[in-house]
Amino acid sequence: MAGEASAEAARKSSQDTVPQDDSDQEPDFPVLGDDKAAAFFDLDNTVMQGAALFHFGRGLYKRKFFETRDLAKFAWQQAWFRLAGVEDPEHMQDARDSALSIVKGHRVSELMSIGEEIYDEYMAERIWPGTRALAQAHLDAGQKVWLVTAAPVEIATVIARRLGLTGALGTVAESVDGVYTGKLVGEPLHGPAKAEAVRALATAEGLDLSRCAAYSDSHNDIPMLSLVGHPYAINPDTKLRKHARAQDWRLRDYRTARKAAKVGLPAAAGVGAVAGGTAAAIALHRRRR
Repeated sequence: MAGEASAEAARKSSQDTVPQDDSDQEPDFPVLGDDKAAAFFDLDNTVMQGAALFHFGRGLYKRKFFETRDLAKFAWQQAWFRLAGVEDPEHMQDARDSALSIVKGHRVSELMSIGEEIYDEYMAERIWPGTRALAQAHLDAGQKVWLVTAAPVEIATVIARRLGLTGALGTVAESVDGVYTGKLVGEPLHGPAKAEAVRALATAEGLDLSRCAAYSDSHNDIPMLSLVGHPYAINPDTKLRKHARAQDWRLRDYRTARKAAKVGLPAAAGVGAVAGGTAAAIALHRRRR
């Protein structure tokens, strides 16, 4: 499986009002006490504004992991990916290999500790209050909530813990005796791989997927969203918006009116490594050698 679950319970609440752009009367959801249900949340632009790996890259740059020109190129790649909405497999492989070379030889504990610091520096203020409230509603109903992301599982685990979620599924890189080897375990947790990971987790947890919910901003996550009985398009890209409308999925948009208008949306309101996923090019360290 491309990802693995890690669970660590914490208490955290959100009092934000959840805006919505669909006006139809909805039944009470999530269902209180339904222990066969759970929720699965994508991370980038669903739970957090922007890409977690970009923010993590900023933190690594601050700590002298790589140089200014690498950060600039990384930022451009992230902007291009978000605007184009497509991924080139060859480019992703090259980026992944470059990032793996950066963390090779570093200890897992070091990157986890750095991740905690970077969350406070760059990520905490970028959590969407509306999405956090949705996650909290599942927790309050007695259900488990996981992040499911192509980002490194360390980053996802830190964010899940800080938000009081159950745990995280993320891209995993190999470590031996607590040290990164520079190899990826399986494939990045992206697209269909997310759906496979969610299905496996549901089996292990004894969940009924028809009673579960999934949340994402990206059309790449349609396989995951299609698995569950309660799919939500959160801050959706154009392709996901069209698909969600056609399938009568629920929509939520927490962006400003100006940002939403740009994509034609009404505004309503041992774990793995720092490698893998769509934005793993934190630096092109090897190319400088």
